[in-house]
Amino acid sequence: MKYIVVLGDGMADEPLECLGGRTPLEYAATPALDQLAAVSEIGLLHTIPEGMKPGSDTANLAVLGYDPKQYYTGRSPLEALSIGVPMEAEDVAIRCNLVTLSEEAPYEEKRILDHSSDEISTQEAQVLVEALKKELEIEEYQLYPGTSYRHCLIWKRGRVAELAAPHDHLTETIGPWLPKETALLEMQKRSYEILSNHPINRERKQKGLNPANSCWFWGAGTRPSLPAFEATYHKKGVMISAVDLLKGIAVGAGMKVHPVVGANGGLHTNYEGKAQAAVEELLHGGMDFAYIHVEAPDEMGHQGSVERKIQAIEYLDQRVIRLVKEQMDASGQEYRLLVLPDHPTPIRVRTHTGDPVPYLLYDSTAPLKRHWKYSEREARESGIDRKKGYEMMSWLLR
Repeated sequence: MKYIVVLGDGMADEPLECLGGRTPLEYAATPALDQLAAVSEIGLLHTIPEGMKPGSDTANLAVLGYDPKQYYTGRSPLEALSIGVPMEAEDVAIRCNLVTLSEEAPYEEKRILDHSSDEISTQEAQVLVEALKKELEIEEYQLYPGTSYRHCLIWKRGRVAELAAPHDHLTETIGPWLPKETALLEMQKRSYEILSNHPINRERKQKGLNPANSCWFWGAGTRPSLPAFEATYHKKGVMISAVDLLKGIAVGAGMKVHPVVGANGGLHTNYEGKAQAAVEELLHGGMDFAYIHVEAPDEMGHQGSVERKIQAIEYLDQRVIRLVKEQMDASGQEYRLLVLPDHPTPIRVRTHTGDPVPYLLYDSTAPLKRHWKYSEREARESGIDRKKGYEMMSWLLR
C-alpha cells in the first residue's frame, strides 16, 4: 500500500455572494475531485489546536502527524532547516519577508500593500537580500536568502520576540505592528532606505510590479526537534513542495525532500512536475508516502483574488490530483489518497483562520458509495468531525 497527501494550502474558504453563496472550492470545476468524492470518506479536520495561531506551520505539522502543542517552536526555525542555516540551541530564527510598503513618511505611517511583493522571483530577491546583508549584517544578526519573498534572519543568542505577520495586516498602517526590539525595528527602517531605490525595484515599478521595498520580521522561534517520521510511522516519506517551511518540516522529520524544477510557490508553479515526482518516488524510488504541497490557493487568498483562487483550485484538480490518480491506477499499485487544505484563507479577510477544514480520504482497495461532493458544506454535513488533526496521519496509514 502507498500513501499520498495532496495539500492545497489555504484552499478552504467561506461562502461568497459573488459566487452565489458558494465557496471557491464549491464553485471551481473539479472533475477529478468530484469523481473521488463519490467514493471517498468526506469529513472535517481540526488542524489548528485551540489557543494556537492559525498558520501553515502549526497546521502542516498536524497533518504530518505531529501535535503542534508538543513540537512547535516557531515558524522560521523550520524554514531555516530547509535552507541549511546553522542554528545553535540559544539562537533565534526570524522570518524575513520582502514586502511592499506604501510611500508615506515617516516609516511608521506606511501601509502594507503586499506581503509577497507580487511573488517576487527568487533570482531578484537574492540580489536584494545580498544588498541588505552588505549594509545590515553584524555578528549578532545574520541574513540568509530563501525562496521568492521568504528569507531568514538568525539572531545569535536572541530571544523569541512577539512579531506580527505581514499578511495579517494588509492595507493597515504599520506603526502598531512594528517590532518592539530596537535593533529589529532599526533594521526594518534601514531596509526601506536600501531597497526603495534599488535598480531591481525601479525596474519592477516600470513593469507595473510591486517593489520589494522593505523587509518585515516575524515568526520567531528556536531550533525544533521532531521525532523521525519513519521511526514514528514505519513509512519512508518524501516531501514535494516549493516552500521552505514544508521542506524544513521534512528535514526536521528525516523525510526526503524532492526538488521540482519550476516549482515556485505561485499560481504558475510546475504542477505536473510535482505530480510526476510523487508518482516516481512511490513507484520507483522506494518511498511509501508522498506529501504534495501546493501553495497557490493560499497566495491567491492573501491577494484577495476570487478568480485566481478558483484557478489555483482547478489547476490542483487537473494538473496534480488527476495525474496522480491516473498514474497510480494504471500502475496497479494499491494506494490511499488524502486531499485537504491545511487551514482556510478566506477571501474576505485575506489571511488564515482556525476553522476546521474539509478532507477527502480515498482507498483504491475499498471505494465507498457515498455520492458526496468535496466542499466545506458537505464536509460539515457528513457528520464526521475529527477534533485532533495530528491523529489523521495514523488514520491514513492504518
